[in-house]
Amino acid sequence: MKPYILSLLGGILAGAIYSLIRVRSPAPPMVALVGLLGIVIGTQIIPTGRQLLADSTLPFAKTTMVQAHTTHSPRSNNAKLISGVHANVSPN
Repeated sequence: MKPYILSLLGGILAGAIYSLIRVRSPAPPMVALVGLLGIVIGTQIIPTGRQLLADSTLPFAKTTMVQAHTTHSPRSNNAKLISGVHANVSPN
């Protein structure tokens, strides 16, 4: 967001300088800028619509992580995996 704000402020500053020295701005007419805004909005409609539809019509598609309950301590499991030897593991 910060680059957009800096860009807007830079454009306002440039416009003010053009106005002070009484020269015409090389920027396109307002109707062209409105058209460009429409293009930007149009490119965001389809992805946003797809995301909204996916979130609202498929509530069962959301998955949650379920942690399995184990009786082994993580340290003993890691020792077993690293050594490759079946270690005697005691429950917590």
